[in-house]
Amino acid sequence: MPRTPAAPSLIHATGGARPDFSADGPQVHSYTLDNGMDVVVVPDGRVPVATHMVWYRNGSADDPIGVSGIAHFLEHLMFKGTEKHPAGAFSKVVSELGGQENAFTSYDYTAYFQRVAKEHLGTMMGFEADRMANLRLSDEVVAPERDVVLEERRMRVETDPAAQLSEAMAASLFVHHPYGIPIIGWMHEIEALDRGHALDYYGRFYTPENAILVVAGDVVPDEVLRLADGTYGRVAPRGARPVRVRPREPEPRAMRRVAVADPRVEQPTLQRLYLAPSALTGPARESAALEVLAELLGGGPTSYLYRTLVLDKAVAVNAGAWYMASAIDDTRFALYLVPAHGTSLEVAEEALDAAIRAIPDAALEEAAIARAKTRLVAETVYAADSQTSLARIYGAALAIGETIEDVKRWPSDVEAVTREDLVAAAARVLAPHRSVTGELRKAG
Repeated sequence: MPRTPAAPSLIHATGGARPDFSADGPQVHSYTLDNGMDVVVVPDGRVPVATHMVWYRNGSADDPIGVSGIAHFLEHLMFKGTEKHPAGAFSKVVSELGGQENAFTSYDYTAYFQRVAKEHLGTMMGFEADRMANLRLSDEVVAPERDVVLEERRMRVETDPAAQLSEAMAASLFVHHPYGIPIIGWMHEIEALDRGHALDYYGRFYTPENAILVVAGDVVPDEVLRLADGTYGRVAPRGARPVRVRPREPEPRAMRRVAVADPRVEQPTLQRLYLAPSALTGPARESAALEVLAELLGGGPTSYLYRTLVLDKAVAVNAGAWYMASAIDDTRFALYLVPAHGTSLEVAEEALDAAIRAIPDAALEEAAIARAKTRLVAETVYAADSQTSLARIYGAALAIGETIEDVKRWPSDVEAVTREDLVAAAARVLAPHRSVTGELRKAG
């Protein structure tokens, strides 16, 4: 999926000519270093800067059982320094160079990012390669950072009823698969994380053969490869890439409901998740059909659900849909609405159910399908205007096991979706027994 990834993630920020395009997108150069590290270069000469990202093929869904949150916790600890570069040195250099940096953990990957003037690309590689191999952790460092993560969870989840509903719905949708476990982890398991957990996880996943370097910007591919070989190429490989072993989510048999009531809720909402195939698990073309279906049903004020529930029936003030295609395993397709003032959640849900049943006859007009496809493909063009988006698109795809060719083919896959594909996808995925419905109510 070549749009900027929309998968849930925990993000921590600290501060010329157009790209070289062919008919099927930007020219992308790929290499593999002798130690197994993949390198992807996307030249973009419009401004003299470079976006440098390192993606590791591990995310929260790879956390060992009972150790939830370790992928995210280690992302924090990766900023705690090495013998050569003490804690804070990397961030200080990025700031002094006028650059930006970021890091984020998602279900299927963890990534580290810097954006700097192109002449400093080698410096970024040197720092990142150093912490790939030489992270130094002590109990004096680990314990305070664990407290930081615990406080982050309190702020993001424990005090936010909407976040509590999202967690409960995910846990109900994924009863067996780790996508049902929050990226940040469960509070009681975060409390038990220690230095040993962090080093074990670091040793397993933070290896060159498990990493992908993506560089987008005003660079020459051969020069990027030379810099990468002189920095990352010196990191010793540790053998075969770690194998991701995950349980498969069983086929759902019954619809489920979750409700959160809290005095702090100002605006009730209704959400529904469906277990859906991802870009990697579904039949041919089904993921592209679900992309088009989500855009057609809920992609803004001209979408089917917005027109039906907000403009026509006036039972909602907002309604939409989204689909998380970029995932290794089965994923989620979501619908949501915010009831209009004076409209109960029950009445709003009845209207939503009626709209879903009417999809084949009311939503899938050829003109509407064409507009949805155009909007989706246009987003790919817009993304190409951002170095960061280009780097994220390719990094996320490769991190879950897709290829550069998969990314480039995505627009044509979208264009090839037919009305029959959409009818079949809606019938299979938007079935009640595949769903979890969530209600957010004000307790009173």
